[in-house]
Amino acid sequence: MIGRQVSAERLTLTQRAIGSINVSAAEAELGGGRDSISGDLPRIVSAEVLPELSATDVVLQRVLDVVVATVAALLLIVPALIIALLVKTTSKGPVLFRQERVGVGGKLFNVWKFRTMADGTHAEVLADDELSQAYRDNDFKLSPNDPRITRIGRILRSTSLDEVPKLVNVLAGHMSIVGIRPLLAEELALRPVYDQDLYRRMRPGMTGLWQVEGRSTVQNADRLHLDRRYLEDWSVLDDVKIILRTPLALLRVAHAH
Repeated sequence: MIGRQVSAERLTLTQRAIGSINVSAAEAELGGGRDSISGDLPRIVSAEVLPELSATDVVLQRVLDVVVATVAALLLIVPALIIALLVKTTSKGPVLFRQERVGVGGKLFNVWKFRTMADGTHAEVLADDELSQAYRDNDFKLSPNDPRITRIGRILRSTSLDEVPKLVNVLAGHMSIVGIRPLLAEELALRPVYDQDLYRRMRPGMTGLWQVEGRSTVQNADRLHLDRRYLEDWSVLDDVKIILRTPLALLRVAHAH
């Protein structure tokens, strides 16, 4: 009986999703709705009142992003070149890895990182049903012990140095220094409707509460709670505090590895 109820609920959710896609597609043909070129996600409107940022808040956050990203880029340019050389000479494939994530307003963008896996790993995982399911069950991440992670990749992941190229995303306006976690479209679709709206309100960040409160050791439900808390209580001062806490958090995680 329970199995039938669950199946019915899944069927209802699927029908609603298909209905949203059909409506968006019809609107696109009429010149509105989903943009078939940019691939923006359809807007989901929640009945709850969402917190709003003032124009001053938006400007202050952007100024903070540009200043911190510029300083960090200048300080890390030499280490980044060394990392790029190590990635290129220790395994076959490109230096950088890119993947589509959901940005502010539901717009999709390519996030950039140093490649930490054997070339073609992501496509290989998605093509295999068993590997793909394990990937999803692990919050859309490879296991830290996955053999497809390169030797230099393990070091980069444990220290978060693989994320240095995201500074380009920040300067381009796709991301912020501090924010919510950058999610895959499929990952965002699994969130409650209210949280989907929250995730579309602000740019994802290179660091955030999820980083300083435990990073990879925090369970998915707790990460969702931290993201929600960050979005609902956002302030520039809190962003500055998180930036100051991030180096210690990274050292703590690196030491644990």
